[in-house]
Amino acid sequence: MFGLRIAQRAFHSGLPARLAQATAAPAAAKAPLIKTFEIYRWNPETPDVAPKLQTYKVDLNQCGPMVLDALIKIKNEEDTTLTFRRSCREGICGSCAMNIGGGNTLACLSRIDRDVATPTKIYPLPHMYVVKDLVPDLTHFYKQYKSIEPYLKQKTPPPEKENFQSIEDRKKLDGLYECILCACCSTSCPSYWWNSDVYLGPAVLMQAYRWMIDSRDHFGAERRTALQDPFSVYRCHTIMNCTRTCPKGLNPGLAIAEIKKAMSKDG
Repeated sequence: MFGLRIAQRAFHSGLPARLAQATAAPAAAKAPLIKTFEIYRWNPETPDVAPKLQTYKVDLNQCGPMVLDALIKIKNEEDTTLTFRRSCREGICGSCAMNIGGGNTLACLSRIDRDVATPTKIYPLPHMYVVKDLVPDLTHFYKQYKSIEPYLKQKTPPPEKENFQSIEDRKKLDGLYECILCACCSTSCPSYWWNSDVYLGPAVLMQAYRWMIDSRDHFGAERRTALQDPFSVYRCHTIMNCTRTCPKGLNPGLAIAEIKKAMSKDG
């Protein structure tokens, strides 16, 4: 018993020294992995200066894995004038929508290509007016969204409690309500590029369909009637860029097709 106590005391007395040695041992430093980013720059305060791509170098071993991490690192450590939108960092708010490597996506969900031989090019969403650098002007986009009246409308007095809905009817909204209005789909659509003044675009039309098929809404027919013109819906030519680019994995093209089918039955 006495020998056991001596052994325990010896073990515990040597423990702090061993911990100190382990803490003091330096971690092997990773060699720098330098990635080039070419970022669209334009400043409205100097309108005579043409837009340009500005080059930045980032050590990927000292940076988070997403493109948004690189943009924040550049802004914090290299160039505080770089302007972009961002908020949640979780693919929920849609603020950091931009064109990365030739495709519309969210910077917070886009992993950095670790091939340092190829630069990553970043632009604002295409075919939109630019406020500054990577910030597009979404005023028109939100006006179009407002035009579809994206809220519950009923012809009966408000219920005393909830607007009940069956499980089956609720499932019909899956794949629609998740849209975060990032505008990636609409700004990838050639029809929207050409006719954005009259064509509502994939994001807004998918939200219009979401309210048309909501069992609690009583204005489905009126909502479809409001779209009965040559442009609001029918400028969609099923190119399907919208579905390919959606960072949430939704299918605006299918929603638009369903609207067309329902409108054809209305006569």
